[in-house]
Amino acid sequence: MSQLLVLAGFGFLLGMRHATDADHVIAVTTILNRSRRLLDTTLIGALWGLGHTVTVVIVGVLIIVFNVVIPPALGLAMEFAVALMLIGLGILNLTGGLRALTERLTPPAPIHAHVHEHADASEHPPPGHAHLHGHGTDPHLGGRGSVVATFGWYQLLRPVVVGLVHGLAGSAAVALLVLATIQDTGTAVAYLVIFCIGVAAGMATLTTVIGLPLRVARARSVQINRWLTIGSGLLSLAVGLYLAYQIGFVDGLFTGDFRWKPA
Repeated sequence: MSQLLVLAGFGFLLGMRHATDADHVIAVTTILNRSRRLLDTTLIGALWGLGHTVTVVIVGVLIIVFNVVIPPALGLAMEFAVALMLIGLGILNLTGGLRALTERLTPPAPIHAHVHEHADASEHPPPGHAHLHGHGTDPHLGGRGSVVATFGWYQLLRPVVVGLVHGLAGSAAVALLVLATIQDTGTAVAYLVIFCIGVAAGMATLTTVIGLPLRVARARSVQINRWLTIGSGLLSLAVGLYLAYQIGFVDGLFTGDFRWKPA
């Protein structure tokens, strides 16, 4: 029993460490700049962890339980998807497309009427009349709105999709590591799930820590926030281009001379 607890704890801590991989942090940082509250950044990290968990568990079960072998070409293609995603996120940040897309796909604020009284009733007949107002999270319509109403489907699905792609790229390595360490299939799958929970917890913590200075910078200076957005976009683009070259030509995805080792 004690050995299982130690194994579970190790898996959880290893998962938290995995969340700090450079490509993970860079990708998530590019979508933190528009978060208005600190809680939003935590949610982004948790949703990224959810997406990461889905692909790691699915691919991991295929490898551990059904002995599926990932061909080198497919493994490289999954990693290349991360490079393309980083390039895309970087370009969107630099061009402002991410902001425009977010605003376009985020539900508009609810509109409803308030009755106001004016001192000069002669200009506003009758004295009590209605004005239309919009509110971000409408307290007049039941207090707390639903998560979807507050954030919009796009803002909720975006970190999930980023996590899905990251999980796809790293799932084979994680599963093979587990398979080499744990012989029992059930224990191996349980370890995989605990590892993924650790990844989600680690990313939620990390995005909260990163989001705090971003929020302070945004509140103090629009210019600083703009430069942070540009910086994260440039970093994402640069790392994405480097990975694309490394995977495509050095590791042989485009040349056919495959040199893929799950890592």
